Amino acid sequence: MFVVKDFLHTDLPDVRVGIGSVADSVRVESSVRALNKESVKIYHDPKKLVDDLFSGKIDAAVRGDMASSELLQILKERAGVKELERVVIMEPKNSRAFFMAPVGIDEGLTVEEKYKLAVNSIKLMKSMGAGTKIAVMSGGRKGDKGRNKAVDKSIDDAERLVLMLLKEKYDAYHAEILIESAVEEADLIIAPDGVTGNLIFRTLHFIGDALALGAPVLNIGKVFVDTSRVKTDYMDSIILAMRLAEGKR
Repeated sequence: MFVVKDFLHTDLPDVRVGIGSVADSVRVESSVRALNKESVKIYHDPKKLVDDLFSGKIDAAVRGDMASSELLQILKERAGVKELERVVIMEPKNSRAFFMAPVGIDEGLTVEEKYKLAVNSIKLMKSMGAGTKIAVMSGGRKGDKGRNKAVDKSIDDAERLVLMLLKEKYDAYHAEILIESAVEEADLIIAPDGVTGNLIFRTLHFIGDALALGAPVLNIGKVFVDTSRVKTDYMDSIILAMRLAEGKR
C-alpha cells in the first residue's frame, strides 16, 4: 500500500528540480528554503522552466504558483501533445492515500481518453510501489438509470470502461457514484469527467484539508508535477518530483 509519510520522509535523492514562482512568492520561496536543497531552483520565467526541463538542465519541474494558462500551454507545445494527462495524489484526513484522474476540466472527455489515463496512471503507480485497484465512477447508481440522460450515459460509459480494462487484465470495477466507498477500496479513482474530478479534488483539498501532493503529467516523457497556485506549502510536491526523477535514472 502506498503510504505518503513513508514516501516523503526518507533520504532525498540528488536530483535537480525547478519550481515555478510568481514574483515575490512567499509560499514558494519558504518551501524551497525549508527543504534546504541547493539542487532546487526557483524559476520566474515559464518558458525557461520548460526549456531547462527538456534540455536536461533540470531533472524535474514543479508548476508552483505560476498561472497554468501560459505554463501548461508552453509545456504542451514543447512536448508535442494536444492535451496533458495528469493524475493527482491525495490523502484525506483519517484515510488512506489514493490516485485520481481526470482532474483537468478538459481531460477525460471520452471513454478512450479515460482508458489511456487509467493505463498510464497504473504505470506510474507501479513505479511508486502503489496498489493497482481501479474504481471507475459514474454519476449515479445502476438503479438510477432512466432518471437523467446525462447520468445514464455516465453509467454506460463507466461500464464500458470497466470492460475495456478487465479485458486487458486490469483490476477494475464500477464504483457507481459511491466515492465514499471508492476511496477506501481502490488505489486509483477514475472520475466521470475532468470537471467532476476537479471538483472532487478542490472539495477534498481546499475544504476538507486533504493532503494533495500534486498531479504528475503522464504523457510527456519528462517529470512535471502540476500543482495548485493557491497551495500553501510546496515541499511535498518538490519531493514528489525528486522521487519520480530518481525513478527515471
